[in-house]
Amino acid sequence: MPRHVRTGDLVMVRSGGRGAKSQRNTIGKVLRVISGKSPNSDRVVVEGVNICKKHAKPSQSNQQGGIVQKEMPIHISNVMPVVDGKPTRVRFETKADGSKIRLAVKGGQVLGPPLKKACN
Repeated sequence: MPRHVRTGDLVMVRSGGRGAKSQRNTIGKVLRVISGKSPNSDRVVVEGVNICKKHAKPSQSNQQGGIVQKEMPIHISNVMPVVDGKPTRVRFETKADGSKIRLAVKGGQVLGPPLKKACN
């Protein structure tokens, strides 16, 4: 199934995550998209959203130890791409040359590069 967000997109968090009320309507960049085995398990990691604190023991890579902050994934349905500072839905269209593109419903702007090239 095609995904409405990709790595590097600017998105707005609509709901979900730890401390959901404080994170609602937060704009951030998608760091990575995690696709799951089942259709309902697709998740994204958004910069500065859903930050979890983990207590780390001192190790070779982390000599000091202490509390490490890390962004945790949230469900992909809880984010929407942002165009001109406002969230928008995404529409998929196939161009005449066979490439597939993502379009913003509000304004009709193209979001990112084409998803699929024509195979000829």
